[in-house]
Amino acid sequence: MNKDTREEEANLISGCVLKSRKDQERLYKKYYGYVMAIGMAYCTNKDVAREVVDDAFIKIFDSIDSFDRNQSFKGWVRRITINCAIDEFRRNKKHLYHLDISECPLDLPAVDLLDQLNIDDIHNLLGELPEILRTVFNLYEIEGYNHKEISEFMGIGESSSRTYLARAKERLRSMVTRHFNQ
Repeated sequence: MNKDTREEEANLISGCVLKSRKDQERLYKKYYGYVMAIGMAYCTNKDVAREVVDDAFIKIFDSIDSFDRNQSFKGWVRRITINCAIDEFRRNKKHLYHLDISECPLDLPAVDLLDQLNIDDIHNLLGELPEILRTVFNLYEIEGYNHKEISEFMGIGESSSRTYLARAKERLRSMVTRHFNQ
């Protein structure tokens, strides 16, 4: 980030600390797409992701005065958004469908098939996973949390976290083979 961009961001943060509606609106517009992308990575649909985005911005504006300016603002926003997505998952956990315990064939897609996938293909495949599988997969594989941390975040056992990750990977393999091996 260049000096002008850092200075602009610092001014924007300062305005939000002072509860300037204009600066809050500018910050919202600047980071909406970023926060929505994170929300979509963790939520079942766009409406739920919008709720996560709304919650995240409320928390951002409520706690912006505690932001450590020596840290990355974008990273801080990301952390808040992920926590809001996890909170949303916890609130709706009782409404999730039980997963089928079906064995997935161990036919692995060919390596050249995997090379054909682009980021949109991967995002679409992740979007087809049930919410609990997608959330555990994202937290473990993308965010780098371990199973103990995931179990604490989501209120599930460590062994359940491992199981959900394994199922997510199995389903992704199956979907890659089904969607792209035609």
